[in-house]
Amino acid sequence: MKALVLAGGKGTRLRPITHTIPKQLVPVANKPILHYVMDQLKDAGIKDVGVIIAPETGDLIKDSLSKNPWNHNFTFILQDEPLGLAHAVKVARDYLGNDSFIMYLGDNLIGESICSFVKTFEAENPDALILLKEVSNPSSFGVAVVNSNGKVKKLIEKPKRPPSNLALVGVYIFTPQIHEIIESLKPSWRGEYEITDAIQGLLDNGGNVLPHVLKGWWLDTGKKDDLLEANTIVLDEFLKKDIKGKIDGETKISGRVKIEETAVIKNSTIKGPVIIGENTIIENSFIGPYTSIGNNVKIIDSVIQNSVVLDSAEITKIDRLEDSLIGKYAKLHRKENSHRAYRVSIGDYSEIEL
Repeated sequence: MKALVLAGGKGTRLRPITHTIPKQLVPVANKPILHYVMDQLKDAGIKDVGVIIAPETGDLIKDSLSKNPWNHNFTFILQDEPLGLAHAVKVARDYLGNDSFIMYLGDNLIGESICSFVKTFEAENPDALILLKEVSNPSSFGVAVVNSNGKVKKLIEKPKRPPSNLALVGVYIFTPQIHEIIESLKPSWRGEYEITDAIQGLLDNGGNVLPHVLKGWWLDTGKKDDLLEANTIVLDEFLKKDIKGKIDGETKISGRVKIEETAVIKNSTIKGPVIIGENTIIENSFIGPYTSIGNNVKIIDSVIQNSVVLDSAEITKIDRLEDSLIGKYAKLHRKENSHRAYRVSIGDYSEIEL
């Protein structure tokens, strides 16, 4: 089995951060989202990985995967325009050949191993296997109707009156039969070739599509609040206490905190879960729970919690920063005699005086 990971698109919902970085490379707990996807594929024993890239961000995706600790056999496939998930499969047709493949959206995080998903496909041998999750707002997603025999009966994209609460997660497994269906697809009203239409085509042709209901959490990190929620969950579930760095005697650290060896912390309070990257300097500050701070960051005389701060940002004299996303090389500082709490999302290389 091969894998097809979608790492293209424009990431418009995460702007301004995604003006300069692909959404798949935005970090969660100081690790790019895309790398969590690669961890999943490695755990499932998948070696051959095709990566869909966009012209604008393809080189950044390649650079991020160049060290390749997963030992994947990467093939990078250019999608000139973001014309839908089924279109991505179409442009990868030559790479996929006659192999079954798992398609994984590179900005999705799930709190469960895909190993059981893959094993179900290998044991049951359906035409497709789709990952589903019960949600409270099914009208915001593609929804699956599952019959009493445990097979998918119908798919509906963002229904006004949802017939079920089973939303499609961005992970699918297909046999080569899907290619024939995609060849005959027409664009949707959005002008895109929809993967939900392709799966419905399989069903209309008598194909066997099985569901696999995800028991753990699922997050599509396409928006700021989703990204912050993902950061919270990952820190909660996976962070282990590992304090290195240069910590002075005035600093107080509690909870699960990870501080890299070259970080410097002076006269500050760190309350976990928190992760602090390499060469970061924190002085006279409070870093509250659920905060991820990247490499080469400088935080002086500030209070921060429930936020993601990317590499090389500088934050100075901010009384309270929460629920925020701060881009690389961004500078955030306070005017004299200005005191208040802030919630912001600023892109790379921005500078804001508050």
